Amino acid sequence: MKISKKDALTWFEFFSMLPEDEEPMIKQQEIIYSTFAQIEAAIDNRNNKLMSEIKSLKTLDNRTFFVGNESKFPKGCRSCLLGTGLSAIRKTNKCNLECKFCYNYGELDDIAPIGEDMWEIGGTRFYEKDIDLLLSIHKKPTGISYVYLEPFMEIEKYYSIVKKFSDAKVYQHLYTNGTLATEETLKALGEAGLDEIRFNLGASKCSDKVIKNIGIAKKYIKNVGIETPMTPELFEAFFEKKQAILDTKLDFINCAELHLNENNIGNYYGESMYISRQGYISPIWSRELTLKLMKIADEENWDLAVHDCSNHTKFARDLNLSSKEGKWFGASSYSCEFDRLPYQVFLPILRDENFKFLSEEELPDGYKPGEMLF
Repeated sequence: MKISKKDALTWFEFFSMLPEDEEPMIKQQEIIYSTFAQIEAAIDNRNNKLMSEIKSLKTLDNRTFFVGNESKFPKGCRSCLLGTGLSAIRKTNKCNLECKFCYNYGELDDIAPIGEDMWEIGGTRFYEKDIDLLLSIHKKPTGISYVYLEPFMEIEKYYSIVKKFSDAKVYQHLYTNGTLATEETLKALGEAGLDEIRFNLGASKCSDKVIKNIGIAKKYIKNVGIETPMTPELFEAFFEKKQAILDTKLDFINCAELHLNENNIGNYYGESMYISRQGYISPIWSRELTLKLMKIADEENWDLAVHDCSNHTKFARDLNLSSKEGKWFGASSYSCEFDRLPYQVFLPILRDENFKFLSEEELPDGYKPGEMLF
């Protein structure tokens, strides 16, 4: 069914008023999924046109897209997309910033601690002394990442654990907003054996301090880059300071397509959104801005890799991980992050007169408003 935009709007205004405990009927679910497919097809068409304008667009085994120097494509992403996945190590439950795009927005003071002297790996709590046991029993991952929330809140606790995994020849990367980093701490991480560090430049709105720290990190850590959800604010701030950022000699820029959850979606109400494969919900401008940045990087021949870490990429990531885990054919953890679909967030795009569906059909009998039997 190729529902028309007009009919989709009528139905979604109705769905937005449904009580939380009332589930849509089967025919209504068909209308919902038809609407999602129509929106997604139009967004894909727009993005495909943008991609067609990037002359040197490259793929990583058709799992993701990038431009630029392939040798600088982040090895942490290769591990995520081609290896045994992204094995997250969690320690710090605090952050010094609160970003509107953060998946923990509004609950940063309520994040449960991992535990004194403990690390969470694969959902299990470990003391540092347990790492040797873990490495002797489990097959070594192709890569691990330090996440959750801002490691530099207590970075001194990380050095010995980084050295332990470095000695075991496990590739390691770390995420940070970069505002608390210093030359001393970045040097210590490099000496401990950290392979890669990723700065969330959008968290500080491209602050001069963080740009300076990116340059300092390059002195001590082999692979240094940016990874930030792509937003209009980042896009604007980046190009205001483009030359200073490129002068740091960073290796890569990961442009993450912003996807939303219960915590941060309220910060983006009123934006035009779509849902990818009935999974992640994203503002439509996020990937568009990524592709525009990639085109500029390609045309200006930046000596780095710019990676389109899109919802498609995240879908491929989860398929790769389930395959490496030996799960059944087609298994994936990629799914919608809302227990109940927020129908109201799709009203702005359905009300946008400039947004068109690619093709439309009249609703079949029995699917029009007022025709369904309850």
